[in-house]
Amino acid sequence: MVEGEIKLLGTWPSPFAIRVKMVLEQKGLSYEYLEDDLLNKSELLLKHNPIYKKVPVLIHGDRAICESLVILQYIDENWSKTGLPVLPVDPYERAIARFWATYVDDKLVTSFIGILKATTEEAKAQKIADTHTALELLEGAFKKCSAGKDFFGGDSIGYIDVTLGSCLAWIKAAERISGAKLLDETKVPLLMEWVNRFLATDCAKRTLPDVERVEKYGRNLQVTTWNVVPAK
Repeated sequence: MVEGEIKLLGTWPSPFAIRVKMVLEQKGLSYEYLEDDLLNKSELLLKHNPIYKKVPVLIHGDRAICESLVILQYIDENWSKTGLPVLPVDPYERAIARFWATYVDDKLVTSFIGILKATTEEAKAQKIADTHTALELLEGAFKKCSAGKDFFGGDSIGYIDVTLGSCLAWIKAAERISGAKLLDETKVPLLMEWVNRFLATDCAKRTLPDVERVEKYGRNLQVTTWNVVPAK
């Protein structure tokens, strides 16, 4: 295990930084959180992530690790004897967990953020449909990965749990802004039960942002960044 001071560069309310916070806290690790302004990127961010120039970045001693899913794996492996494991021990189960975590970022996140970015009703409807499709596939993934237990990771929060769980405030904010029901208990009943269990955990209560604040932030992005005309 590599020792050293831990710092996390992030920006509110990024789900990618939130999931790193979740795992750091789940492992019981002390760290310093540094908020970065993506409109005026800090020298620290540019130094430690010169390729993508984006957060989150985990700084561990003199090492910098970028990309949230990579950071989660690094934390789990470097502090393998501390706290609960994030990834499964079995190689096949680890591969499956990595697959679905990547799916969350590649398909689900782009879909619900796409709802907020949509400038036409047709585009918004397509992104709503894409979000439903992604959530329905994750419903099936939960049934297989959980094997009847409470979380994707089994008895405790794991890799897929924090990856998907970190997006919940944004999904709920997207529901409020769009007027569409994304998390529908008639379509994804197992996932809705998981959502309620996840939100009840101390980890989620400590790290997830307030939905109303995320909604306000999202509405502001629509006007200032994405050129979306607010619905009357």
